[in-house]
Amino acid sequence: MLVSAILTSVGINSALCVLFVVLYSILKKQPSYYEVYIPRLLTEGNSKRRSRFNLERLIPSTGWLPKAWKLSEEEMLSSSGLDAVVYMRTITFCLKVFSFAGIIGIFILLPVNCSGTELHQIDFEDLYSNSLDVFTISNVNRGSKWLWIHFSSVYAITIFICYLLYHEYNYISSKRIAYFYSSKPQPHQFTILVRNIPVSAGSSVSDSVESFFTEYYPTTYLSHIVVRRTSQVQSLINDAKQLYRRLLHLQSEPSEQKYKQVGLFEKKVDLLDHYGKRLEDLEQNARLEQSEVSLAKDTHAAFVSFKTRYGASTVFHLQQSTNPTHWLTEEAPQPNDVFWPFFSSSFMGRWISKLLVVVACILLTILFLIPVVVVQGLTNLSQLEVWFPFLKSILTLAFVSQIVTGYLPSLILMLFLKIVPPIMEFLSSIQGYISHSEIERSACNKVLWFTVWNIFFATVFSGSVLNQISIVLDPKNIPAKLAVVVPAQASFFIAYVVTSGWTSTSSELFRIIPLICSLMTKCCAESTDDEIEVPSIPYHRDIPRILFFGLLGIAYFFLAPVILPFLLVYFCLAYIIFRNQFINVYAPKHETAGKFWPIVHNLETLPPHFYSLSG
Repeated sequence: MLVSAILTSVGINSALCVLFVVLYSILKKQPSYYEVYIPRLLTEGNSKRRSRFNLERLIPSTGWLPKAWKLSEEEMLSSSGLDAVVYMRTITFCLKVFSFAGIIGIFILLPVNCSGTELHQIDFEDLYSNSLDVFTISNVNRGSKWLWIHFSSVYAITIFICYLLYHEYNYISSKRIAYFYSSKPQPHQFTILVRNIPVSAGSSVSDSVESFFTEYYPTTYLSHIVVRRTSQVQSLINDAKQLYRRLLHLQSEPSEQKYKQVGLFEKKVDLLDHYGKRLEDLEQNARLEQSEVSLAKDTHAAFVSFKTRYGASTVFHLQQSTNPTHWLTEEAPQPNDVFWPFFSSSFMGRWISKLLVVVACILLTILFLIPVVVVQGLTNLSQLEVWFPFLKSILTLAFVSQIVTGYLPSLILMLFLKIVPPIMEFLSSIQGYISHSEIERSACNKVLWFTVWNIFFATVFSGSVLNQISIVLDPKNIPAKLAVVVPAQASFFIAYVVTSGWTSTSSELFRIIPLICSLMTKCCAESTDDEIEVPSIPYHRDIPRILFFGLLGIAYFFLAPVILPFLLVYFCLAYIIFRNQFINVYAPKHETAGKFWPIVHNLETLPPHFYSLSG
């Protein structure tokens, strides 16, 4: 890919970033968009709507930057939880790594690559028309003694990363310990979930649980609750909660419209009285459903509570039966973290669902190779002219070719990747997890490895084969040819970092989808008395993106160090923007107490393997 194509992509995405930031700084000050840009501040009562017009609202400002920068880690811990701290520590970890790697890569490795003549000499007078390959390790002459600098850099970065991982592991561990010591005892910490409970003839699930735990744990066992199918009751309870919130909203806002026109003759209805009667009806229906549930067939699962946390932990870690499929135990989630729709109490049911999810993930990975191959075809202009000869006259235009090869491939790939996190979250939900946090962690792992295999490996090798089909025909020279074509993929990954990194992070600040939904709601909704919904950050979408860019930087910093400045810009944007979002937008709905860090730690131990493969 030519330098001109990369610069075109950088120019387009930089303009989009500036546009998003400017629009955000204006719309954030408009009272009608407070629900989109500061929903957390509204619900916490830290911000109120201003009805008086002010010209200052229409002028872009940077007042949000100092507030985001000054946010301390202790303030974030108290307001957004330990998961938010771990998320931001992941970003700062990558910033530290690539600041150090950037010094080595830009000031040491890049001049060595530019001094080589393996591909051709760099024409600095016409740098715009040079290929980006001349800035990679491929341009270093064969047998050159300068290669020892690259190998030394690999070991230096490896040692630095290992030191940072050791330091961060100790830091996060201390934060987790402090979190558990400072938090008050919660009911779920004294409780475990027991599945696949064997029931003898003539007895119930409750009798089996009672007799089992009073016999084997008489000193610590306290009580139990049998799990039953209560989807209809839960639906009624959710409707009642929503109505109750509407009533509180109407009562707390004196200026709120408390009457509504209904019917053909536009009869006025008192909303307070209307919602009160509906709430009473829902309460009666819920009681009827609860009485029917008590007579329904039990599931072979129960929540078992103990007198001490040590007792609950002991039972959780011990095998309860000689049959490993009976009396299966797991930690009970927080009450607001429970997820029931795909709950299964049987061992076989969960095992089959996990097998189906594995098959579905494999099929999705294979199907995703289609857009990856198409994207790689777009990056190779000569190959594109062979595939579509009727486009040859259009592709000869300089600006069109720069857009097609520099911007369009990464944009297409980014749009296809948008659908992956929701799919992985759904697949994780049908595996039988009982909590939202477990589903999110499972989806995070799935999205991460899907991205690594389909974007990193599939892109590298599909692009290599498309660029040089002779690789397959001449197996003896595969290592030598891959050493040339694999670094050449750095140009595509630079464009991908700029598009999927810079622009996506800026759009996170601008919140395009919530803004569109808000505009549609205002145009179509009859009333606006619903309570503002405060979103939680989708860790299963954002953590894999950060880790994937970290993987790109670690794998390519010595192959093509020119990628490092673009990564540093991305991590700087992510650092300041997500701090702002934690202040104004996102609020935690559940807490895993930093359990996302092992995902980060385990992936960052991969660099030595990549180094050995590259060598």
